[in-house]
Amino acid sequence: MRITRKIVVFDTADLEAESSFWADLLGGTVERDDDWHSLHVDGREELAFQLAPDHVPPQWPDGEPQQLHLDLIVDDIRSAHDEAMAVGARLLKRADDLDAPKGFQVYADPAGHPFCLCWE
Repeated sequence: MRITRKIVVFDTADLEAESSFWADLLGGTVERDDDWHSLHVDGREELAFQLAPDHVPPQWPDGEPQQLHLDLIVDDIRSAHDEAMAVGARLLKRADDLDAPKGFQVYADPAGHPFCLCWE
Protein backbone atom coordinates (compact mmCIF):
# COMPACT_ATOMS: atom_id res chain seq x y z
CA MET A 1 0.00 0.00 0.00
CA ARG A 2 1.30 3.43 -0.93
CA ILE A 3 -0.06 6.32 1.08
CA THR A 4 0.16 9.55 -0.88
CA ARG A 5 -1.18 11.95 1.72
CA LYS A 6 -2.21 12.00 5.37
CA ILE A 7 -4.75 14.29 6.98
CA VAL A 8 -5.97 14.51 10.55
CA VAL A 9 -9.74 15.06 10.75
CA PHE A 10 -11.41 16.48 13.85
CA ASP A 11 -15.06 15.71 14.52
CA THR A 12 -16.88 18.76 15.85
CA ALA A 13 -20.38 20.03 16.54
CA ASP A 14 -19.29 23.58 15.61
CA LEU A 15 -17.34 23.64 12.34
CA GLU A 16 -16.78 27.39 12.34
CA ALA A 17 -15.40 27.61 15.89
CA GLU A 18 -13.16 24.58 15.47
CA SER A 19 -11.68 25.40 12.07
CA SER A 20 -11.25 29.10 12.91
CA PHE A 21 -9.42 28.22 16.14
CA TRP A 22 -6.88 26.02 14.34
CA ALA A 23 -6.50 28.53 11.49
CA ASP A 24 -5.71 31.27 14.00
CA LEU A 25 -3.33 29.07 16.00
CA LEU A 26 -1.44 27.68 12.99
CA GLY A 27 -1.63 30.73 10.72
CA GLY A 28 -3.72 29.19 7.98
CA THR A 29 -6.86 29.70 5.95
CA VAL A 30 -10.08 27.71 5.93
CA GLU A 31 -11.91 26.32 2.90
CA ARG A 32 -15.55 25.77 3.89
CA ASP A 33 -18.24 23.33 2.72
CA ASP A 34 -21.53 22.61 4.47
CA ASP A 35 -20.28 19.70 6.61
CA TRP A 36 -16.50 19.81 6.04
CA HIS A 37 -13.83 22.47 6.49
CA SER A 38 -10.20 22.15 5.35
CA LEU A 39 -7.32 24.09 6.89
CA HIS A 40 -4.52 25.13 4.55
CA VAL A 41 -1.16 26.33 5.83
CA ASP A 42 1.47 27.51 3.35
CA GLY A 43 -0.64 26.13 0.48
CA ARG A 44 -0.95 22.62 1.94
CA GLU A 45 -4.01 21.02 3.53
CA GLU A 46 -2.91 20.32 7.10
CA LEU A 47 -6.13 19.50 8.99
CA ALA A 48 -9.78 18.88 8.24
CA PHE A 49 -12.97 19.20 10.29
CA GLN A 50 -16.10 17.13 9.87
CA LEU A 51 -19.51 18.11 11.20
CA ALA A 52 -20.51 15.68 13.96
CA PRO A 53 -23.57 17.15 15.70
CA ASP A 54 -23.42 14.60 18.55
CA HIS A 55 -19.69 15.02 19.25
CA VAL A 56 -18.83 14.61 22.94
CA PRO A 57 -15.48 16.13 24.02
CA PRO A 58 -13.00 13.81 25.72
CA GLN A 59 -12.29 14.42 29.41
CA TRP A 60 -8.54 13.96 29.05
CA PRO A 61 -5.87 14.04 30.58
CA ASP A 62 -7.61 13.05 33.80
CA GLY A 63 -10.72 11.35 32.39
CA GLU A 64 -11.72 9.35 29.39
CA PRO A 65 -11.75 8.66 26.58
CA GLN A 66 -8.63 10.08 25.00
CA GLN A 67 -9.47 10.11 21.31
CA LEU A 68 -6.28 11.70 19.98
CA HIS A 69 -4.07 14.64 20.70
CA LEU A 70 -1.53 16.76 18.85
CA ASP A 71 1.92 17.68 20.12
CA LEU A 72 3.02 21.07 18.84
CA ILE A 73 6.73 21.74 19.47
CA VAL A 74 7.34 25.43 20.22
CA ASP A 75 10.40 27.62 20.72
CA ASP A 76 8.94 29.76 23.50
CA ILE A 77 6.29 28.21 25.74
CA ARG A 78 5.27 31.49 27.34
CA SER A 79 4.50 33.28 24.06
CA ALA A 80 2.95 30.10 22.57
CA HIS A 81 0.70 29.83 25.64
CA ASP A 82 -0.40 33.45 25.26
CA GLU A 83 -1.15 32.99 21.56
CA ALA A 84 -3.11 29.78 22.13
CA MET A 85 -5.18 31.34 24.90
CA ALA A 86 -5.85 34.45 22.80
CA VAL A 87 -7.49 32.39 20.05
CA GLY A 88 -9.65 30.34 22.42
CA ALA A 89 -7.63 27.47 23.88
CA ARG A 90 -8.39 26.22 27.39
CA LEU A 91 -5.48 25.21 29.63
CA LEU A 92 -6.13 21.70 30.97
CA LYS A 93 -2.83 20.92 32.70
CA ARG A 94 -0.08 23.37 33.55
CA ALA A 95 3.59 22.33 33.49
CA ASP A 96 5.37 22.21 36.83
CA ASP A 97 8.31 24.28 35.60
CA LEU A 98 8.22 26.47 32.49
CA ASP A 99 11.98 26.97 32.79
CA ALA A 100 12.77 23.23 32.62
CA PRO A 101 14.84 22.24 29.56
CA LYS A 102 11.85 20.29 28.21
CA GLY A 103 8.22 19.86 29.07
CA PHE A 104 4.64 20.31 27.95
CA GLN A 105 1.31 21.86 28.85
CA VAL A 106 -2.05 20.35 27.89
CA TYR A 107 -4.79 22.45 26.28
CA ALA A 108 -8.16 21.93 24.62
CA ASP A 109 -9.47 23.50 21.44
CA PRO A 110 -13.07 24.84 21.29
CA ALA A 111 -14.53 21.36 20.65
CA GLY A 112 -12.58 19.91 23.58
CA HIS A 113 -9.89 18.10 21.56
CA PRO A 114 -6.68 18.04 23.60
CA PHE A 115 -3.32 19.21 22.33
CA CYS A 116 0.05 19.84 23.95
CA LEU A 117 2.44 22.71 23.56
CA CYS A 118 5.84 21.08 24.05
CA TRP A 119 9.35 22.45 24.30
CA GLU A 120 12.72 20.70 24.25
